[in-house]
Formats: sequence, structure tokens, C-alpha cells
Amino acid sequence: MSAVTVIFVNQDGEETPVSGDAGSTLLELAQAVGIDIEGACEGNMACSTCHLVVEDKFFELLPAASEDEEEMLDLASGLKRTSRLGCQVEVTTELDGMRLTVPKGSRNMMGL
Repeated sequence: MSAVTVIFVNQDGEETPVSGDAGSTLLELAQAVGIDIEGACEGNMACSTCHLVVEDKFFELLPAASEDEEEMLDLASGLKRTSRLGCQVEVTTELDGMRLTVPKGSRNMMGL
């Protein structure tokens, strides 16, 4: 598999580059290095705690969100036009260098 690097940006503007294999999800990459993304449902798309805001130029390269993902995103704090759930975005080589903003807060249906 090919290595891909994405950059997570926290609310203080601190950037954390993370390298991982294509085929991993953004949630998996973030959690592997301790980025503060909860993923309360463990990637089952039953919460919005892995909400990320994708850089515009890379957002257009992503497959469209499913209707179920759109419904979960409606529950996310700080929703933006380029918001996605990290558990639903699989990393590909064309996403190398993508910047993702980690929103300040999160909400989920599990009450956590």
C-alpha cells in the first residue's frame, strides 16, 4: 500500500502531519497518533464525534457523503460546507497533503 500524509489542524492552529496507508480512514489515522477525535461509536456512523472540516480543494476529490452520513453531520457542532465524518473518509493517494480542521466541540446521539 502507498503511504499518504494528511495534516490535522487543531483549534489553536497547531498542525500535526500524520502518515498512514491508503485505505485507512481519517479516524483511524487520527486515533493512531492521539489526535483528539473521539469516534465514540468506533466508526459505526452512529455519532458525529469524528467530525472534520476538509480543505476546499480536497473536499471536491472525495466521494459524496451518503444520506446516513449527512444525517449524522446535521448533529455535528460547527458544521461547515466541507464537513465530513472521519470514519467515512477513506484515504487515497490523491488526498496526500490534505489539511483537516478538528472542530472545537462534538455531540453524539449516545449522550457522551
